Formats: sequence, structure tokens, C-alpha cells
Amino acid sequence: MFILLGASVWGIAWYPYRLLAAWGLGGMLASSLTGAAAAVLAAVALRRHFATFQWSWVIPALGLAAGVTNAGFVWGTVHGTVMRVLLLFYLTPVWTALLARMWLHERLGWRGGMLLTLALAGAVMMLWSGEAGTPWPGSSAEWAGLIAGLAFACNNVLSRLAGQRHPTMRPEMRTVVVFTGCALVGFPAALLFDGVHSAPDALAQGGTWLLLIAMAGVLVGGNALVQRGLQRLHANRAALLMLFEIVVAAVSSALLTAERMSMREMAGGACIILAGALSALSPRK
Repeated sequence: MFILLGASVWGIAWYPYRLLAAWGLGGMLASSLTGAAAAVLAAVALRRHFATFQWSWVIPALGLAAGVTNAGFVWGTVHGTVMRVLLLFYLTPVWTALLARMWLHERLGWRGGMLLTLALAGAVMMLWSGEAGTPWPGSSAEWAGLIAGLAFACNNVLSRLAGQRHPTMRPEMRTVVVFTGCALVGFPAALLFDGVHSAPDALAQGGTWLLLIAMAGVLVGGNALVQRGLQRLHANRAALLMLFEIVVAAVSSALLTAERMSMREMAGGACIILAGALSALSPRK
């Protein structure tokens, strides 16, 4: 349930970034500012847990993976077609299965393999429908989605690894690490890809800051739920549950943009939901 709620947050997060981009605040700069605000909010809200914080190479690696994930996700969904970028992003289970095997020594098993196949089959059905065309990235936005998916797989597995390496550290502490990474990666990405010439005018508007702060609060809550869920689930199962984000994005993009879902997209979304539900209901060893 924690991961499903967190995935729902990211399924709609693309829209505020598009609004900010329309107001003149580039997606990379908006994501870095949101990350910085979220890191501060998380640090204040979780200050009583800082005594449990522990340091190892996993911590900066987790922050870097989260920063690349966020930058690729935001760039792709702001500049590309939401559903195509999200579907390329959610090749994540493939990367997660490989990384979990190498880093965590997790076995996928026949049941996990069947659920993974079902989820990926749903993603392929949606990817090949309508105007999506072939599953090969066709623009910089789509490549950003693909790279973000690989980084997201690293983020999932590193979160699980951090829980194993530091069992006494509160999982919520990883929320601060994740958003600090988003801020640190986002600022140089903004200079490289966005340009900041229109940022001062956008930041002079009170509505911009209200939206940034509101997004930061929602993302902190969503990420805290995901981190708690990752603490309790294997990386492969968590990745399957996170595929629910595609369904939320499909519905939100249909309601908020001119994009519409075909019957094949709906069938693909149903496969993804079914895989997530079966994964959550299957008994754990």
C-alpha cells in the first residue's frame, strides 16, 4: 500500500512541472528547487531520527541515483509525450531484476518471473498502441525517460541495500538523502539543458513559490511512503508495484491533456494493475 500511494504521487507529478515550464521556470531548475525544499522539509520533519543516520558508500550512491532519476523523469515528461516517456521509464523492472540479482543476490523465482512478464507485457501493449509507435526512443525526452528508468532501478536496489547495510537507521532518513541528491543533480542539469534567462521573472511570481512548496510537501510524503515500502519488500516486487504509476499517468494525461487512451492502452494498464495486485497478495517466503 505504501508503494502504491507513492507511485500515485509520481503518476501526477509531471503536470505541475509542465505548469511551471509554461510560466517560464524550466523543468530542471524547478525540480532542483523542489528537491532542495523537500530536503529541508524532510530534515525538519525527521530531525528526531537523525541520531540513527549512518554513512557508507551506499548513501551518496543513492542520492546520485535519485537525482538522475528525477532529472530524467522531469525532462522527459515536460518535453515529451507523457505516456511514451513513462513507458520507457518503466522498463525499470528489467534493470531491477538484474541489479537485485547482482547486488542483493535475490532470486526472481518462477512466480516473480510470471508477474514480471505480465507487467512488461502490459507495458509493451501500451507502448505499441496509438501514436507511440515502436518502443525505441525517438527523441531526447524519450532517451531521458529510458535513462531515468535505469537510474530508478539503481535507486530501488540501493534503498534496499541501505536497509540491509544499516538496519538500525530509520528508513525515512533515506528521504533526506534522495531529495538532497535531486537538488544537487538538478542545478547543474538546469545550467546545461534549461537555460535560466527566464527564471527570475517566473520566480518573482508568488504562485510559482506556492506551487513549488506544495509539490515539495507532497513529494516528501510520497517518497517517505516508498522508502518504508522498500524496507519491507524485495526490490523486484517493489518495482512491480511501482508500475501502478503508469496507470495513474495514463488517466491524468487523458484528463489534463489531449492524449486519450485506446482500448489496447487500457488492456495494458489492466495487466500492470493485475501484476501489481498479485505481487502484493502473493505469500512471502
